[in-house]
Amino acid sequence: MATNAEESRIVTLDTVRGIAVMGILAMNIVAFAMPFPAYVNPAAYGGDSGIDLVSWFLNFVLIDGKMRGLFSMLFGASTLLVIDRASRAGRGGAAAHYARMAVLLLFGCLHFYFLWFGDILALYALSGMVLYFFRNKSPKSLVGWAVGFMALSMLFYGLVAWTAAIAGSPSLPPRASQELMEARRTVEDEVGATSSKIASDLKLYKSDYATIVDSRLNKRTIEPFASFFSFGFETLGLMFIGMALFKTGFFTGAWEAARYRKWLLRCALISIPVLAGLGLWIIASNFDAPLIFGAFIAMSMPFDTLMAIAWAALVILWVKRGGVSGVRDRVAAAGRMAFTNYLATSVVMTTIFYGYGLNLFGEVNRAALWLFVLGMSGLMLLWSKPWLERFHYGPLEWVWRTLSRGRLQPLRKRQSAAA
Repeated sequence: MATNAEESRIVTLDTVRGIAVMGILAMNIVAFAMPFPAYVNPAAYGGDSGIDLVSWFLNFVLIDGKMRGLFSMLFGASTLLVIDRASRAGRGGAAAHYARMAVLLLFGCLHFYFLWFGDILALYALSGMVLYFFRNKSPKSLVGWAVGFMALSMLFYGLVAWTAAIAGSPSLPPRASQELMEARRTVEDEVGATSSKIASDLKLYKSDYATIVDSRLNKRTIEPFASFFSFGFETLGLMFIGMALFKTGFFTGAWEAARYRKWLLRCALISIPVLAGLGLWIIASNFDAPLIFGAFIAMSMPFDTLMAIAWAALVILWVKRGGVSGVRDRVAAAGRMAFTNYLATSVVMTTIFYGYGLNLFGEVNRAALWLFVLGMSGLMLLWSKPWLERFHYGPLEWVWRTLSRGRLQPLRKRQSAAA
């Protein structure tokens, strides 16, 4: 039987995960509803003035990159927990871990090809296969590895952004300027306001299901695997930080409340002013594509990480103080079913926005997308707790567990007999 402390630690971890899975939707909603350049550049699509600009700015400072970072940290923490439980149950930590990652990779590929291009599961599975070799590292060592990996990612993308920024400079030799312009054109096409992706995305995602799937299968075939080479260093760094925080007791709620408050204030006070400054710099630049690219992928990375930790500390403080028990329990349930809720979000949002559903792609401005975020988050909170009162796991968590273990797992809870 679990002790009260153990139950509290599980609730703490699940509650943070529940906030993260809802936050992931707040981060991804623009990518569901608009051409990809709009994800980081409001001048590209969706409104860059008034309330739409305010929405973009607040997302940049508080949500974009932070919730993905938090989700990645939680994945690292949960991986340690699963390996430990498998070893203590005599199932073999390595075998259990790699079986889980293989099934997760399968889910990620299916998600990418048949539901939504923004899949993160394949990247997590591939990163998780590396993660196992770091499971016994000390928290200090894990943080050191994290800093090194994330610094490499920042250096690479920072150089790409800098190269694009100086392209066309009159001080460069003509040949060098011409070669660097290719880098600028690439960056412009990814995040620029005149990107060709805007027209092509509108055409593609307002079409039928078969056309969309065919585009991913034939034109973006290796993307689920290539994502590891693009974002693997950053993702592993975030997972290492999650493992380190788990080992110190941060994610389990083992710290004193005063310590959580100290980390919340320090992380927020360091990150928010810098991120706000970056956001204002982007606006002042009239949404210069190289600056946006560099700010989102490189310059903001350490501050996004600190802000993710601040979010986690805030949620854990709320749990430790008791929170609003009914709300807390529902958020924790959403976190226990994060895998199901993450994939369900893709089903719901693509059905709403893509051509084979309600065909609202490109039709809703940036600020109004918050209505869809709130609606879907409300659904997660409404359905997760009642489901878990009847079943041991979320439906897709059960499939993942069954396939990973190679045998049918119990799903429905046995109802105790009436006295």
